[in-house]
Amino acid sequence: MIDPQTVSRIMSAARIEEVIGEFVNLRKRGANYIGLCPFHDEKTPSFSVSPSKGICKCFSCGKGGNVVHFIMEHEQLSYSEALKWLARKYHIEVVEKELSPEEQQRRSDRESMFVINEFARDFFVDTLHNTPEGRSIGLRYFQQERGLRDDIIRQFQLGFSPEKRDEFSLSALRKGYSRELLVKTGLSVQSENGGLYDRYRERVIFPVHTVSGKVVAFGGRILRKSDKLAKYVNSPESEIYSKSAELYGLYFAKQAIVRQNRCFLVEGYLDVISMHQAGICNVVASSGTSLTHGQIRLIHRFTENVTVLYDGDAAGIKASLRGINLLLEEGLNIKVVLLPEGEDPDSYAQSHSSSEFMDYIRENETDFIRFKTAILLKDCGNDPLSRAALIQDIVESISLIPNEIIRSEYIKECSRSLDTREEMLLKQVGRQRARTAERNRQQRNLQQRYQDYRLQGGTPAGPVPEETQPPREEVPFPTEAPPLPDSGQEMPPAATAVESSPAGSMQKYEKNLLRMIVRYGERTLFEDENGQAVSVLEYIMEELQIDQVTFSDPCYRKMFEEACLHFKDTGFVAERYFLQHQDSQISLTAAELVTDRYELSKIYLPDENDSMSFRKKVQKEEETLGELVPHLIEDWKYRILKDRIKQAMEEIKQAQRNGDSQALTRWMTVYRDLRETEKIFAKALGERIISL
Repeated sequence: MIDPQTVSRIMSAARIEEVIGEFVNLRKRGANYIGLCPFHDEKTPSFSVSPSKGICKCFSCGKGGNVVHFIMEHEQLSYSEALKWLARKYHIEVVEKELSPEEQQRRSDRESMFVINEFARDFFVDTLHNTPEGRSIGLRYFQQERGLRDDIIRQFQLGFSPEKRDEFSLSALRKGYSRELLVKTGLSVQSENGGLYDRYRERVIFPVHTVSGKVVAFGGRILRKSDKLAKYVNSPESEIYSKSAELYGLYFAKQAIVRQNRCFLVEGYLDVISMHQAGICNVVASSGTSLTHGQIRLIHRFTENVTVLYDGDAAGIKASLRGINLLLEEGLNIKVVLLPEGEDPDSYAQSHSSSEFMDYIRENETDFIRFKTAILLKDCGNDPLSRAALIQDIVESISLIPNEIIRSEYIKECSRSLDTREEMLLKQVGRQRARTAERNRQQRNLQQRYQDYRLQGGTPAGPVPEETQPPREEVPFPTEAPPLPDSGQEMPPAATAVESSPAGSMQKYEKNLLRMIVRYGERTLFEDENGQAVSVLEYIMEELQIDQVTFSDPCYRKMFEEACLHFKDTGFVAERYFLQHQDSQISLTAAELVTDRYELSKIYLPDENDSMSFRKKVQKEEETLGELVPHLIEDWKYRILKDRIKQAMEEIKQAQRNGDSQALTRWMTVYRDLRETEKIFAKALGERIISL
């Protein structure tokens, strides 16, 4: 466990805009920064970073928090590991107690797999540079056959796996690494007799890094010719690796991509490495796979401009065209460069300087739609059916472009190049966009029904496919209600009723009230008759104490109790206190409450120029605390009361079924008292509408 003083130093040193800027291309907007959210697929930036508050928030998917939460979510780390990540970045020594064997055992498989991959990378690098086999085979291949300099080989952490069947696996086992996790990472394969052998033996190794530089997978290339063995072997999918969500070389290219506002997209490992050596560093590779939404989303976080470099292989180009449609759909600006026949980015970079390579790109790049049209026209000839299929293919690509002006320009261009009426193309693009919009609408409806099912615990409106149906989560309801007082006695503590309520229905009331505490807890709400300031938190404490109400949500309750404990401390600010809390659940909850959009209230005031008319004034939340906080408390208590009434009705029905006249009389009395209390509440609430 990291000691509190170290946590405080880390939080003080970490600049959230600087940390997030390593993963997201941020643009200044007023006092804050905005960028594309790294946690979901979007085209319009909705991810906001506030340096003054030290928090981030996506107003589309809802993800956010402080700088630790961002690293936890982005890198899939635990709270302590995220703190260590930040400590390393800011060169802060981490003071913590030594982990016991039991605590070490409880570390997640995910963290252990990253550690194993780091060990494997070091093993392969050491083998390449410091063993006769590695130097004579692996290093010779990289230096003499591929022309790579030693600094580039070390920068990309290239390595070699020895020929011996299980040399790496035995070395890892001797170091104490788990057999199970060696298999899970894909570094080792378990044979039928239970033994382990190395997946990458006798291959040169290309480590694959996440955008933050963690080794997530490996690619291995065999050097000797073999009809039985695949040329490349890559890590299998695992808890830490999804090939559709990674781009080779992005860790080394991200700063150059942002600086030049352009990304070159190539196919293989050596294409990336050779272009880096030639001085072109803003380059990434899809590693032989078709482009995916996850990979495109990674690129879009750093730039909107992508240039795809193709070699002269016509079959390979056609196979890649459909994947690049996804780039258009994301709103990226796509250029295409076709290299000379017989050349690929690797060979061209080896035989040309950086300036020559860039000159060739500038002279030969074209937009993707024109490139695709030219490629497909070659195969059409004068066949009307082939031309019709070509037009439909181009229409589908143009319809994916989100910008209406750009779509219009491409339609004009295609009308000229395909000798087709512009009106017809425009009509077809409109139809295609309508079909796509309908498919997306149906998908959103399906997802919404699924979410409704999860949140409400009931059957969604309309059928949900079996593969998307979650198991029903039963909401517990007590079979025996807690004792209630006889008529005339004081109303019982409402906390019991809160705890017996369905979590989803009560949580929004508790959340609204806790939001007031976190945002404005120390602010003055009003002055009492003695002129003493009463803060928001003090008022809420008193109101909850009167009816002995407490929060049912454990996290909310803990936060409220800590606020009550510390609110008189000198310099206590609820927002700052909870955002920097050591409990990650509390700090994340606080961040969510702080970054909720302000809910504006509309009030009508007499017009200064016309006493008979009114003007509408929009007030911010903090301007109406004197009215808002009491209303939120009343709403919550009213909801508690309604739950108590419902509970009493259930007990009356149960007593009738059981023929228990004594219980029936008692619960009827309780029910009557609760209804009388409800009338008092309704009168106090007046004409306000309560959302139940």
